[in-house]
Amino acid sequence: MAQFEIKKGNRYPLGGVCIGDGANFCVFSRHATSMELLIYDSPHSLAPVERIPLDPQENRDFFFWNIFVKGVKPGMAYTWRADGPDDTRISGFRFNRKRQLLCPWARVVFDRFWQREEAKKNVLAQPIKAIVPSCLEDYDWEGDEMVEYPPQDSIIYEMHVRGFTRHPSSLVLNPGTFKGVVEKIPYLKELGITHIEFLPIMAFDQQDVPDGPRSLGLKNYWGYSPHSFFSLHPAYLVDPLRPDCINEFRDMVKALHRAGIGVILDIVFNHTAEGGDDGPVINFKGLSNREFYHLDPNDRRKYRDFTGCGNTVNCNHPQVMFFIIECLEYWVKYFHIDGFRFDLASVLARGEDGNPMHHAPVIWSLEFSRSLSRAHLIAEAWDAGGLYQVGGFPGYRWQEWNGMYRDTVRRFIRGDRGLVGELATRISGSSDLYAPSGRAPFNSINFVTCHDGFTLFDLVSYERKHNEANGEDNKDGTDENFSCNYGVEGETSDRKINGIRHRQAKNFMATLLCSVGVPMLLAGDEVLRTQKGNNNAWCQDNEISWFDWRLLKKNHDMFRFTKKMIAFRKRHPSLRRKQFLTGKRLPGRDFPDIAWHGKKLFEPQWDEPDSRFLGFTMSGITHEEWDFHVLLNMDADESVEVELPPLSTGSWHLAVDTCNTPPEDIIDPDNQRPAGQHYVVRPRSVVIFERR
Repeated sequence: MAQFEIKKGNRYPLGGVCIGDGANFCVFSRHATSMELLIYDSPHSLAPVERIPLDPQENRDFFFWNIFVKGVKPGMAYTWRADGPDDTRISGFRFNRKRQLLCPWARVVFDRFWQREEAKKNVLAQPIKAIVPSCLEDYDWEGDEMVEYPPQDSIIYEMHVRGFTRHPSSLVLNPGTFKGVVEKIPYLKELGITHIEFLPIMAFDQQDVPDGPRSLGLKNYWGYSPHSFFSLHPAYLVDPLRPDCINEFRDMVKALHRAGIGVILDIVFNHTAEGGDDGPVINFKGLSNREFYHLDPNDRRKYRDFTGCGNTVNCNHPQVMFFIIECLEYWVKYFHIDGFRFDLASVLARGEDGNPMHHAPVIWSLEFSRSLSRAHLIAEAWDAGGLYQVGGFPGYRWQEWNGMYRDTVRRFIRGDRGLVGELATRISGSSDLYAPSGRAPFNSINFVTCHDGFTLFDLVSYERKHNEANGEDNKDGTDENFSCNYGVEGETSDRKINGIRHRQAKNFMATLLCSVGVPMLLAGDEVLRTQKGNNNAWCQDNEISWFDWRLLKKNHDMFRFTKKMIAFRKRHPSLRRKQFLTGKRLPGRDFPDIAWHGKKLFEPQWDEPDSRFLGFTMSGITHEEWDFHVLLNMDADESVEVELPPLSTGSWHLAVDTCNTPPEDIIDPDNQRPAGQHYVVRPRSVVIFERR
């Protein structure tokens, strides 16, 4: 012990944190009977330089085991060993005094020696280690704060950190990292999005894959297998061994904020990388298994699985709720994060017995948290256990991924009949889902594609999933895609088919950005990125998943169209309204806030089961905003000649016609021309007029 001097620690902060001439270490374990701290000179060391037993009388406050070790410096590593009951079937405990455990509050982790399959079999296998970071306060934010976009003004861009710049065509200095994202900020700013929603960036187990993908050398790419919720994933850092490596992420956030772009993190609080009863023990199982997970009450060796991933986090246990809230507050305080998207968020609504609760403590605690009051809270409002809460997720602040919007828009633009009324409800903000509970249009996150499923180009190029490369006999991924290939499955040189596909992609983008609610785009859709029909590329860390930057030149017309549709949305506050549409006429306006049309003005075809045509006129809500008129014709063959709504002053000017060849498919306001009194809406097209 010549190197270290031991003192009484403090139960805050948790984890291993440098303070003065040493570090405070604290971990939570209610039922452990003894605890041992192992210190490593460096993360690469195979054996600890010191093992420090904690005295239950001196080093335990309630359920917090803590100690201060003088002489510990940033860059050193540590693990824990916990002993206690191990009658797993009856008690649910999984203590083992021989196994080294990763600190659940680790700020930086080292996983290069980790072998998941070995750890399942051998309690003495090399663990994932926590690295003692530099002082968390030692960073100059230069006055940076969270971005201040009202939620209704948001335009979200879902992105995978690694996939965005990993392709050689990205030409960045540090591909696949946070620094690589910084180099692409001019592109994001030109596109016009307001927020990036990153797929999981918290440390996860890349080796968490089933036997089939593992046999092909595949790995967990998306990151929905977390083990360290306070730590960045090491692979996204240029130098993950530096004690101040977290500053790479902070530099990115600061740079994005300077460009006016907010940062939303995809959080996986529904399950962890420890899997089911046959999974490895990494941290939570070995410290607080009974508290942290839903266990089978009849056999506590087994885990209740509402996630499809082997285990389910017991989010409404007081200890776990404390962990979740502290974690999110940490990311806001030390990283200036602007919001969170919660994967399989319905798990948060399950009580300790596994049943859904309308007043789930963790959900309402997040709703009312002062520290999180400015952060977006976005729910994927379902789980794999059958709980589906779109429109009914507890809380008022919470926004929801609107899966009903996705499915309705996909089916209508594909050409399905009888969806006119349903489509009108979805593109006007889904009032049927959100108005009864007193919520607003911005509670709906509208999307057509996301990481989970087809890309936009694959949605118009494939009728079936093609997931053979995943090694699971094409059994993984959803079969219900509401897609169409328009004559040929996959890539083709047929100019007519490709023309329809490009037009349909624009129809999707125009509809999404003309809908009330908050739009979310999948990164790469603006340049028609393809995954070759793979609708579940979770294990594909290769060109199937990576953003191919050559597409920006090849499909520049789609990029231009998307960019200008975003600009269209930004100049129309009526699409970003805080209240639902009423159909009432506004003072001094020719039209109600919204007027619906069929092939004839003011006669929507609600009751016609074969209709594939819908029009609407939306009035501006400010003196500066022009009225606009949208026509959607998804018939495959029939053109429709329509009368444009009469105006007391001014005239309609053509802004968008997806049937026109670029650059006439979308026209800047200064170049728009009067349209006359009638217009022919061609098959499979979206047409938009602005009043001037």
